[in-house]
Amino acid sequence: MLQEIEQLLILQDRDRKLRLLRQEQKSAPLERKALEERLAAAQKQLDSVRVKSKEIEVERKKLENEAQLVRERIAKYQTQKFQTRKNEEFAALNHEIERGEKDVQAIEDKELDLMEAAEKQRAIIAAAEKEFAAVKAQFQKQSVDIETKIVALTTQIGEVEGERKQLAADIDEELRDTYERLLQTKQGEAVVGLQHEVCSGCHMKVTPTTSSIARARKQIVHCENCGRILYWED
Repeated sequence: MLQEIEQLLILQDRDRKLRLLRQEQKSAPLERKALEERLAAAQKQLDSVRVKSKEIEVERKKLENEAQLVRERIAKYQTQKFQTRKNEEFAALNHEIERGEKDVQAIEDKELDLMEAAEKQRAIIAAAEKEFAAVKAQFQKQSVDIETKIVALTTQIGEVEGERKQLAADIDEELRDTYERLLQTKQGEAVVGLQHEVCSGCHMKVTPTTSSIARARKQIVHCENCGRILYWED
């Protein structure tokens, strides 16, 4: 294999590593954002069920106060009933007392329903708190892991960039420029193997002349279809 081809293949390997490392580096903040969104969603859900619980309690207190007012009105009618000497007033007060007692019973029934709802809501809150705690613990752990990964990736990228710079400096400038152009336009595959007269980059058959030059391993040859630099693969 030509020395220039060997150099380009090593350089291409470093470029491939850099591309993968940079993709990982780019995806790390997205991973962290996804974690933050999941934590925020768990917090929102917990807040929502807690608000619902408070609403139930407020409504129960409201009914409790309402029932107390009705009981006080009943007590007032009871006192008035034994103070009156008129049958009509006595009957009217009895009617008001009966209606008040029915009202109290209806309010108490609603209170019982709300007490049952509050009990169910407490179970829902407990589940939401457990879920939030689990998500928070995962967020804290994975956030540390992501930060560690970002630091490691930054270090690796720096090391590979240093290697690449040194490798590139040892390659002929014109050949390096050609390689760089192909690297940008051919999805990172500038140097590819030739197998059975077929370019492994574009998968097209090359001419017998191109194949012979590649097989001879004495000069740089390009695929006439895609322009990639070719080397003969045994």
